[in-house]
Amino acid sequence: MKLKQKLAVAYLKISFRILSILSKKKAAEKALDLFRTPQRRAKKQPSAIFNEAKTLEFNLEGISIHGYRWNKNPVKKILIIHGFESSIVNFEHYIRPLINKGYEVLAFDAPAHGRSGGKMISAPLFAKMISTIYQNYGPVQSFMAHSFGGLALSLALENIDHNENYRVVLIAPATETKTAIDQFFEFLKLDGKVRKEFDKLIAELGGYPAEWYSVYRAVKNLRAQILWLHDEDDLQTPISDALKVKEEKLPNVTFIITKGLGHRRIYRDQKVMQEIINFF
Repeated sequence: MKLKQKLAVAYLKISFRILSILSKKKAAEKALDLFRTPQRRAKKQPSAIFNEAKTLEFNLEGISIHGYRWNKNPVKKILIIHGFESSIVNFEHYIRPLINKGYEVLAFDAPAHGRSGGKMISAPLFAKMISTIYQNYGPVQSFMAHSFGGLALSLALENIDHNENYRVVLIAPATETKTAIDQFFEFLKLDGKVRKEFDKLIAELGGYPAEWYSVYRAVKNLRAQILWLHDEDDLQTPISDALKVKEEKLPNVTFIITKGLGHRRIYRDQKVMQEIINFF
C-alpha cells in the first residue's frame, strides 16, 4: 500500500472512530454506504472483440446499465457476470470460445461498475439486474459468474424458473455476506455496537438479515448443474466458506479446488478456463 493510500485509510478509521462515539447509528449508515460503494472502476479498455458486439442498454431503478451481445441466437444463450470492482472487459478471453460453441454471449457491467451508471451496488440490486437481463434478453440457460456476481446470480436464480438442464459456473463466489462484513469491520476497527446498527440497517433495507445473503443457503434451492471453482489461497472469498458447501455433497454441484491462483488470477488461468469452456 502506498503512503497516500495508508494516510487515506488512517484518516478514514479516525473519522469512523469519532463518528461512532457521537452516534452508533450514523456511523453504521456511513459504513453501509462505504460497504456498497466500489472504490475504483475498472479502467481497462475493451479489446477488439467488443467492436464485434451489439451494445445494449436498459434502465434499472434510474441507473443506466451498459452491456454487450455477441452472436445473437434465440436458442442457446450464456450470461457472463463480473465481480466487485471489476468489469465485463476482464472476461474477454471467454467470449470467442463460447461463440465457437454456438452461444449467444451476453455481458453487462453492474451498477457502479465499468461503463454502467450509479455509485453504489448491493446484492439485491445486482440480483435484480440479472433477473432483468433474463426477462429482457433471455431466456438464458447458462451462466458464468465471479465473486460478488456469484452471490447475486444465486439469489436471482432462486426466483427464476429453471431446471437441471441449466448450467452455472461459480468462480470464487462471495459465499457468505456475513464474512465480507466481518472483514470490512475488522479492517475499519469498528465496534460491536456499530455492527448491531449496521446489521439492523441491512435487514430494514433488504427485508432479510445479512446471513440470508448466502450462496450456501441459496444453492440448496437451485436445480441447475453447477461447477464451482475456488482457490485455497483466496483472501477475499475464503475457501473455508466454500468448503462448507462442498461438505453438503449436493448432487448437482461439482467442485474444483485450485492452489496458488488467489481470487482473480483463477479466472485467467488457462486450465481453469478450459474446464469452464468444456463444462458448457
